[in-house]
Amino acid sequence: MRRTANMRRMKSFLSIAIAIVLLSVNGPGAEAVVDGITGTAFNLTAREDFISTADGGSVLIWGYDDGSGRAQYPGPTLIVDQGVAVTITLTNALPASAGNASIVIPGQQVSSSGGTAGRLTREAVPGGTVMYTFTPARPGTFLYHSGTLTEIQEEMGMAGAIIVRPAGFNPAAPTAYGHADSAYDREYLFILSEMDSRIHDVVEFLGPDALGWFDFLSSPYPNYYFINGRTAVDTMSMSNSPGTGLYPTQPYGAMAVMHPGDRVLLRVVGIGRGSHPFHLHGNHARVIAKDGRMLESAPGAGPDLSTEIFTILSSPGQTTDSIFEWTGKGMGWDIYGADAGHEHPCNGMTVAQAQALRASNPNDAYFGSQDPATKEWCADHGNEIPVTLPNSLDLTMGPFFSASPYLGRTEDPLALPVGQQNFNGYGAYIFMWHSHNEKELLNYGVFPGGMLTMMAILPQSVPLD
Repeated sequence: MRRTANMRRMKSFLSIAIAIVLLSVNGPGAEAVVDGITGTAFNLTAREDFISTADGGSVLIWGYDDGSGRAQYPGPTLIVDQGVAVTITLTNALPASAGNASIVIPGQQVSSSGGTAGRLTREAVPGGTVMYTFTPARPGTFLYHSGTLTEIQEEMGMAGAIIVRPAGFNPAAPTAYGHADSAYDREYLFILSEMDSRIHDVVEFLGPDALGWFDFLSSPYPNYYFINGRTAVDTMSMSNSPGTGLYPTQPYGAMAVMHPGDRVLLRVVGIGRGSHPFHLHGNHARVIAKDGRMLESAPGAGPDLSTEIFTILSSPGQTTDSIFEWTGKGMGWDIYGADAGHEHPCNGMTVAQAQALRASNPNDAYFGSQDPATKEWCADHGNEIPVTLPNSLDLTMGPFFSASPYLGRTEDPLALPVGQQNFNGYGAYIFMWHSHNEKELLNYGVFPGGMLTMMAILPQSVPLD
């Protein structure tokens, strides 16, 4: 009974979270760019704090703070420019028992000053500071993490992402790597990680030195899995400013929204100790870069070595950039409807005209075209859905079903049960994006949760920004 009640509560929270995102797609939480801070000089502070989990848990973390006064998990995303020098000043405000603090940035040539010498880089002693300087030589997605007692400090949360914009970056016509084939309309960052809360409990109640009494570090057993520092269903809530809102220490949301035909850049970063198979429903994604290096056969060739996959295997310390698109191509039926009550043009032709042309000349070149506005493939224009839709009373409708198979429609031709709230008022198509390791879809053993989010495709008539 308790498990059933938990699942009902989680489904209710999930419904509300997605409804809030869909109702706010033209608000501050649905920007086409990654949440983060831009600039050339960053002042970060390592400090102790707490995060919340969607099952009501509270976990101690050590994280980086960019001035909000609260640690952040993952650390603030730093957005910088290729060829422009960057300085990071780190202050260590962790408890003295945590030891020194530092930052290392794989893939960058970093010089450091101040602090004290450490095993991997210079470190800030408790209450002290250290400075790191680097000039990004190439664009891409990178990560940063603690270089001090990494087996403890990374587990505790000291890691984040760095995005390097290409030289000459144009926000009005963005590219990930300066090449036309890396162009995109929207971008999303998915930082994947896991935690063994036993380690955090020991640090909180007994101190980090007590970890030597247990085998948790050598034999970890994660029980929380995160996207952008949140577990499902919190992943689908809006982003908020660091230090404020519902998630003051976990400000980055993780739900994507798009229009048909948008090129969506997915930046996937692994900051944990385990690999995570991040599975995309709806379509394949084309991987164009790994570890900040475009998959090209020669300089200037563009991502000609790119590959299509439906699951991104995110390895520890690895970054993967891919382009995701969805148009409904190949569905075999008109996603906007195929009768007079669903009239819409595709390349200037009405539904009835397309049906007549298909009957007389099914091989006409028209059926290989695409509408430039809606991105509909005209091959399916006017094609009826190839099933007999059931009666509404014969269905059990989930909270995200708009009661219509057609994009942008609600209760057409079906009807929601009396009293059921429509959480999908724009008639969006909603796909789950999640870990393909079932254990990672749990919050402390309870499903649904963990490394799970949603992606919503909305009709062109709904503004996203």
